[in-house]
Amino acid sequence: MVNPELALAIFFGTLIVLFLARKLKIWTSIFSNKNQKDKALREDILKQLFHVEYSGRTAGLNDMAGALKIADKQLVEIIELMTQDHLIESSQNIIKLTPSGREYALRIIRIHRLWEKHLSERTGIDKSEWHDRAELMEHTITSEQADKLYQELGSPRFDPHGDPIPTASGELIDSDWKPLSSLTADTRATILHIEDEPEVIYEQIIAKNLHIGSHLRVIESNEHQIHFYCEGNEYTLSTIVASNVNVKEHSEGEVFEESQVRLTALTNGEKANIVGISYECRGASRRRLLDLGFIKGTPIQIEYPGPMKNPKAYLIKNTLIALRNDQAELILIEKE
Repeated sequence: MVNPELALAIFFGTLIVLFLARKLKIWTSIFSNKNQKDKALREDILKQLFHVEYSGRTAGLNDMAGALKIADKQLVEIIELMTQDHLIESSQNIIKLTPSGREYALRIIRIHRLWEKHLSERTGIDKSEWHDRAELMEHTITSEQADKLYQELGSPRFDPHGDPIPTASGELIDSDWKPLSSLTADTRATILHIEDEPEVIYEQIIAKNLHIGSHLRVIESNEHQIHFYCEGNEYTLSTIVASNVNVKEHSEGEVFEESQVRLTALTNGEKANIVGISYECRGASRRRLLDLGFIKGTPIQIEYPGPMKNPKAYLIKNTLIALRNDQAELILIEKE
């Protein structure tokens, strides 16, 4: 016969063990989450410092606290730990990367830009979400996984915004561009890069439907704004917003095809020939348009504009194909 007192002691002992085990699991989870947050913050600091140094500027504690939206006290504590780990060094309130810190920062930037490339090529996720999603993934993917992703994507050199992707050894291609805001009237150029930070400025550029690879001609430029022509449309940007669009000027003998416009510029009764598809159209979306016959030299016209003019039905190779306006924006034509 089991001793009642012993059975009661075993019962309560089991409850205590289960209680302590649950508490241990909770505290382990808390510490794990804290360690992950600390790791992400350290990597954000390294990445931000790299961007600052890459642009030829310097950063102090107040600059970093404001940019990363964290308290000064928390930043000072983590800066001290990162200094002990020989990732950064500080002098006269200026924070700089050490060689080890710069190498670490480039690994994070490589993952971020590769993931943005993956999102643009392999998913249908809108471009406005690429940056935030890559911000999360850059702290979880290992260097080995990044190398595998790099191979799967075909060894890309640039991300979808035009930023160079660091190699596995930390090499970075020099950028041969200048800000759109620096161009003068009648200058012709090609958009090579669109900066996706800060988000509030990037959203304004997206709203204008400006694309990498597009040719433009400056109509007027002053210290406050720049007015330019691009693929059948005229745009006006403030110099602040235009500073986040980087271009390469055309050489003297380079031809600027001003007659090339977007398919959305085609009206009822007009005929045109397809010139090409914008670089902005990638992956499965690009392959679908090519399979449907949207190739260079193919005649096209509007067959049915639709009750709301979106989508519209286009006649191409004796076939009616419906396209939304945002899809037609990515197809270049030359009107007859």
